Amino acid sequence: MPLSMKCVSGGCGPGQVPLSEQGEPPPVAEEMDPLGAGAGAARVVHSDMGDPGIVKSPSDPKKYRYIQLANGLRALLISELKDGEWGGTAAEADRDYEEEEEATAEPRQEDDEGDSGEGTEEEEEKEEEEVDSDFEELNEEKEAGKRASSEKQSAAALCIAVGSFSDPEDLAGLAHFLEHMVFMGSEKYPAENGFDAFLKKHGGSDNASTDCERTIFQFDVQRKYFIQALDRWAQFFICPLMIEDAIEREVEAVDSEYQLARPSDSHRKEMLFGSLAKPGHPMAKFGWGNAQTLKQEPKEKQINTYQRLRDFWKRFYSAHYMTLTVQSKETLDTLEEWVREIFDKVPNNGKPKPDFSHLQEPFETPAFNKMYRVVPVRKVHGLTLSWAVPPQARHYRVKPLHYISWLIGHEGKGSILSVLRKKCWALALFGGNNETGFDQNSTYSIFSISITLTDQGFQNVYEVVHLVFQYMKMLQTLGPQQRIYEEIQKIEANEFHYQEQTDPIMYVENICENMQLFPKEDFLTGDQLMFEYNPQVISEALRWLTPERANLLLLSPEHEGNCPLRERWFTTSYSIEDIPEEWAGRWKEELALNSDLHLPEENKFIATDFELRSLDCPDSEFPVKISSSDRGCLWYKKDNKFKIPKAYVRFHLVSPVIQKSPKSLVLFDLFVNILAHNLAEPAYQAQVAQLEYKLVAAEHGLLLRLKGFNHKLPLLLELLVDHLADFIVEEEVFSMFFQQMKKTYFNILINPERLARDVRLLVLEPSRWSLVQKYQALVEGVRAEDLLAFSRELKEQLYAEGLVQGNLTSTESKQILQYLTNKLQFHPLAIEVPVLFRVLEIPEKHHLCKIKSFNKGDANSEVTVYYQSGLKNLREHTLMELLVMHMEEPCFDFLRTKETLG
Repeated sequence: MPLSMKCVSGGCGPGQVPLSEQGEPPPVAEEMDPLGAGAGAARVVHSDMGDPGIVKSPSDPKKYRYIQLANGLRALLISELKDGEWGGTAAEADRDYEEEEEATAEPRQEDDEGDSGEGTEEEEEKEEEEVDSDFEELNEEKEAGKRASSEKQSAAALCIAVGSFSDPEDLAGLAHFLEHMVFMGSEKYPAENGFDAFLKKHGGSDNASTDCERTIFQFDVQRKYFIQALDRWAQFFICPLMIEDAIEREVEAVDSEYQLARPSDSHRKEMLFGSLAKPGHPMAKFGWGNAQTLKQEPKEKQINTYQRLRDFWKRFYSAHYMTLTVQSKETLDTLEEWVREIFDKVPNNGKPKPDFSHLQEPFETPAFNKMYRVVPVRKVHGLTLSWAVPPQARHYRVKPLHYISWLIGHEGKGSILSVLRKKCWALALFGGNNETGFDQNSTYSIFSISITLTDQGFQNVYEVVHLVFQYMKMLQTLGPQQRIYEEIQKIEANEFHYQEQTDPIMYVENICENMQLFPKEDFLTGDQLMFEYNPQVISEALRWLTPERANLLLLSPEHEGNCPLRERWFTTSYSIEDIPEEWAGRWKEELALNSDLHLPEENKFIATDFELRSLDCPDSEFPVKISSSDRGCLWYKKDNKFKIPKAYVRFHLVSPVIQKSPKSLVLFDLFVNILAHNLAEPAYQAQVAQLEYKLVAAEHGLLLRLKGFNHKLPLLLELLVDHLADFIVEEEVFSMFFQQMKKTYFNILINPERLARDVRLLVLEPSRWSLVQKYQALVEGVRAEDLLAFSRELKEQLYAEGLVQGNLTSTESKQILQYLTNKLQFHPLAIEVPVLFRVLEIPEKHHLCKIKSFNKGDANSEVTVYYQSGLKNLREHTLMELLVMHMEEPCFDFLRTKETLG
């Protein structure tokens, strides 16, 4: 899978938010069409509302205005007001503001603690997602609800062109520490927890993140309170208190983030990789910071951390380093008046921005082109090949690394992963450059290929590496392909044209960073579109990706006891070895091309019909049942609100055999994972054409979830149903997933949060099988024959309940259900399967359950406090949600800020 061009998510610590080249990118032409005049191409046009110099999607109703304040701060104003709507005036908002200030005036409270609400969040590992998918499903529904509730939120984000690269040599993590400290009250609003309390009171949230060359702050709040929140927030950049008494407490908070990150294999890999940089290069810095670097060592060296913190703020938190994005349902004039009045007070020190672009080629060292064997925390075999290439941000219009990653990460016929899967050597492959975070900065860009290996793949690791180098050689020999480049252009321009609504806080965070990277006209498009095909630029990038320039990093629990070296900060165990002469010699010679490898075929899943369907049945506010029988039913809702050519299809195939025993659950997990494996190659073209699908092993059945452009969505559903009906499993594939499932269950069990959840639900749910029981059933042994028998029994009796929403007619929707039932040929259920969520009633007294963690090396603990309230109607449930919202801030203030518990 190619890595996305840019991650749009709330960051939390070093290495999780973007890096880039400093300086202004080259100017671009005023008018652009990244697709040319091809049929079905979605054209990107200039905005005819707001600032005409900003290119946006034709389907984007928002208005934009770019301004620069007298102090040098640059801002993008985003109005969500539609034509004809009244947003009030700045004067009216100011009156509301003054009334609110009188009602909530605060005395200065030296003892109140506060913070930005920042925390560390790690992405779930892919293997664990496949197994613990019922939990993921609940989380996704919760997040969807959160996004829906924030539809009317106003938001702001500010990006400062400084990060951990600017940390002084004797105070590692100072930039990250300052990002925490500025939130501890201001001269105008001195209460340390005032801003966070204000946001929580008015349904808002905030976050901040520090990376190598940038620091980003963002918040959202109900529109009515946006001007008040904006003024409070701006004070952190105008006159923060940064009280000396708060330093020791906040150091513990930074240290807690570091401790939470230590068990993460991805963070451990990054720190080890950074340590390979040339001595004195900022890539080798410890950007996280911890109690050792920010408290213990400064005391020993008699360094005044407080004074150095204030000096760092004065030097680097300067208005001309800052880009600001604000989004609200106000007029552009109102937003401009607010921003000028509030942010014009941000000081400008007049000093040049930090510039590290002269520190090129940080990894041109003898230590780089070697094999690094690493002991991971999780039970996983993983291979990462990395190349350090010159900074690529200036080529954002061509995006050469994205083009290469599209081919490297391809999973269809002729791809690297296709060949590795046939050999049962690999489960997954991700390739490319995120264009954010650790991957790209002003000193270099990284191109990496990460492969999840099977046990066999681990035993044949140099054969795997050889295959990757053969594919690279093929790309260099064939050269850039205009057909493929234009295909990628078309797919991504279509998605940009018909993009769905984004959570305002995520949107402004992304845009304020784009303002540091791209010229004004590309603030909205620079990270999303491929503008121009330039074979010379792509060929130059390919030229760097050779065997003699590659770094190999191999993770495996098999390395335990054979890795004597320790990375300083995350104490990762590793060893270094030269590439074996046999392989080095083969790679130095002319690499023979592999006939099994070839470029992807033309993609038949790319949508070309974007016409909006007419309503063919009575309209309704909610989905209605349009088909029902003893084998299933279908719910339907035509989209008449968003008016985009996309659809959403879900089917729940309910079966009574899944919950029979722990062994049945294990077989079901294996069934879903192997079905996904069988689909990976034929369905991959659909995925890259922005058609998404997911197979979820739910509690009582298989969930099929699809979404994307409706034109080709039924084609994808037919592909899924065909593979479900004709399920097969080869012995080698079964053995591969059997071993992988053992590792996956183990990796979940060593996670304190996941283990605690499993035990809690085991106590509450009368018919639940625990993960330990599933692990035991797997260890005791299941065979491929068992799985085939289970799949036949599973498909024999089903009840299919479906939902279709979006740009499909009711007739088309019924055809989807008909295809599914006709193809699967299942019988009705003999008895109804209980799919309601049922739990035991807890006796009214205190209960305590203690669980010993399986991972002795993990210093983190998990505490879950569960209150049972019984059955509630919707109103009572909503009141409980409101109660939780009011509890969140004081709990956070006490546990995170006062007690510094992470």
